[in-house]
Amino acid sequence: MSSSDNRSLGIQRNKLLRYKLIKELYEKHKTEDIPTTVVWRKYICPVYPISRTTLYEVLTTPVTSELRKIELLIDQQTKLFD
Repeated sequence: MSSSDNRSLGIQRNKLLRYKLIKELYEKHKTEDIPTTVVWRKYICPVYPISRTTLYEVLTTPVTSELRKIELLIDQQTKLFD
């Protein structure tokens, strides 16, 4: 794999880790009576300045399975260079 592939895997991994943190923050503050937009405005936006559309993208991303795939690719790549 080239260094650009390494870089793109790292970028994807970091994005998914950030998504995971955003999801955890959302789950911490979201209750049945609080709308998603309020959680976004009061709790998420001050920490992670993202748009509401991006929040919806984060919430629909299967972070755990995607992270697992990336980790497997990184492990395979490091085994090739060992």
